[in-house]
Amino acid sequence: MIRLYLFAEGQTEQTFADNILKQHLYQYDVFLDKIILIAHARKKGIVHRGGGRKYEPMKDDILRFLKQEKGSNVFFTTMIDLYAIAPEFPGLNESEKFRQNPAQRVNFLEKSFVEDIGDRRFIPYIQLHEYEAYLFSDPTCFESFYDNCSDKVAILKTISDSYETPELINDSKETAPSKRIIAQFTDYERAKSTVGPLLAESIGIETIRSKCPHFNSWLSRLESLNGEVRIVN
Repeated sequence: MIRLYLFAEGQTEQTFADNILKQHLYQYDVFLDKIILIAHARKKGIVHRGGGRKYEPMKDDILRFLKQEKGSNVFFTTMIDLYAIAPEFPGLNESEKFRQNPAQRVNFLEKSFVEDIGDRRFIPYIQLHEYEAYLFSDPTCFESFYDNCSDKVAILKTISDSYETPELINDSKETAPSKRIIAQFTDYERAKSTVGPLLAESIGIETIRSKCPHFNSWLSRLESLNGEVRIVN
């Protein structure tokens, strides 16, 4: 069986991975062994996790786990946002040439991330543009958690329908997916680490992957890890 480490941007991704991804991947003999909040600082030997958008502490932490786990059946992945990504992230300046094509841009950044880490077992995933894009796969999910909200859901659905995929909903401080949701459901901001994963669970992973091709590519790669190990061995 494959063992998988996942470095999560925040508690929302951490809970999503624990409640949804773990069960799904187990069907493919991939055990999501550890779900770790990304490191944002290391002071006096203590690693501080969650929040923060600094690349070097995250990189150093990932490399430390890679050194601890040498097995060919152990893999490492991430769930971090393209939105407000660390300014020192590898390849970020060069990726500006793909600004008008977010899919190409995020693929370029993931490739740069792999090269910087330098281990074939590392499979980075950068969310387009953030976790809340998944919730636009089916905005009616909000009706399960909020009363009398059909008008607000209709607004979110109009936004979703105006994009080829929720992953293309843009990433400014005013129009990122989370900002659009908060504009309709103000209490989502303080409750997103618990409500966000529940909303995704109500949508279902198959619907999310059908609407979000970059997410689907990453999930398909994780599902096939046993085949990669057999080829290498």
